[in-house]
Amino acid sequence: MERRNEILELSFEFALDIIIFTELLEEQKKYIIARQLLKSGTSIGANVRESQNSESKADFIHKLKIAAKEAEETEYWLLLCQHSPSYPYNPDLTTKLISIKKLLSSIISKMKTQ
Repeated sequence: MERRNEILELSFEFALDIIIFTELLEEQKKYIIARQLLKSGTSIGANVRESQNSESKADFIHKLKIAAKEAEETEYWLLLCQHSPSYPYNPDLTTKLISIKKLLSSIISKMKTQ
């Protein structure tokens, strides 16, 4: 039986949610933020996925650190949406992102001590 990979699952589901949200932004002609959010929000999962075939422990940590940076950028774009009166906002995205950030931090921390 294959073990569940929580960070892979969460980051993939989050990317799907980001696609849906950015489509809403584009419908409202919020193209610039939509594009930035789409790039950073889907990049989290892409880097997590890439880390699964890393060449070394250092490479694995490096890929997850890139994912963590993309998560920070994504949080910034979501904060702009949250605090801009003319932008839609989905608090579920922020909640999911916080979970991803905590999990990434935990994995990176554990890998550094191994």
